[in-house]
Amino acid sequence: MILTVTLNAALDLTYRVDRLRPQGSNRVRTVVERAGGKGVNVSRVLHALGHQTVVTGLAGGAAGSALRRDLAAARLPEHLLAITGETRRTVAVVDESAGDTTILLEPGPVVRPEEWTRLLDHLDRLLPSAAAVVLPGSLPPGLPEDAYAQLVHLAASHRVPAVLDADGAALRSALAAGSALVKPNADELVAATGTTDPVAAAGALREAGAASVVASLGADGLIAVTSHGSWQARPPERLAGNPTGAGDAAVAALTLGLVAGTSWRERLAEAVALSAAAVASPLAGDFDPAVHAVLRERVDIRTLSNVRSLCCP
Repeated sequence: MILTVTLNAALDLTYRVDRLRPQGSNRVRTVVERAGGKGVNVSRVLHALGHQTVVTGLAGGAAGSALRRDLAAARLPEHLLAITGETRRTVAVVDESAGDTTILLEPGPVVRPEEWTRLLDHLDRLLPSAAAVVLPGSLPPGLPEDAYAQLVHLAASHRVPAVLDADGAALRSALAAGSALVKPNADELVAATGTTDPVAAAGALREAGAASVVASLGADGLIAVTSHGSWQARPPERLAGNPTGAGDAAVAALTLGLVAGTSWRERLAEAVALSAAAVASPLAGDFDPAVHAVLRERVDIRTLSNVRSLCCP
């Protein structure tokens, strides 16, 4: 079982419009409401691939109740801890004519110190049944800056590898805890290290304590810097659509590869294909199986020693 921890869960609203007109009236063609947050999205992908997963984290208020109902309808097992604060909402506006998405993110609920303590106890009971734990997303107000560091240490006490997808101070404070895998994006790499060269930045995160670093570079795919080697994996073509859940799909694939012990080339090919298939799907947490199957064998993977430079033309 793969456990996903969503500390800042969300009730996701997706609006689809024919053409987004800033500063004007926009008629929404369709509305979809469902459980979201990065950990929830990872679990959705794992569940769709036929793997056992459990959603945990924090949820509260009317939005939190709606989130739990949606997880039940999707038959996604959850052990979310109830809090007094109101779960946030996110709004994704999909512009059909342009093929892109605008995202609005509400702040998360304020988590009380006693609620954080209860969550640590809660996870201490869940972790012994997990093959890996995924720790993705932002921290809601009230949680300590080193929240993810505490969770990585807790996972290590149960010999459970942790996959971390965070940014800012939450990422930096957790590096020394020794995550099995850290997956930042290009902007998060720069913010964490101060260098614009993604290979050097990924190496710096490894030196700071992460066992392996896989960074998403948008249309340029992924780079991986590990103790077994370093690679770049690129999609064969660029797909238009909703990129909201692409990183979460990549995390799902990388976590499966970690648990199964597959080669890094296999992990990266799966991660790139699955993230591209997620872009082709209208909702975060879903992916297009046909696109996934077609792209899986066409991902371009090469060792970084054969890539002249990722920072310069």
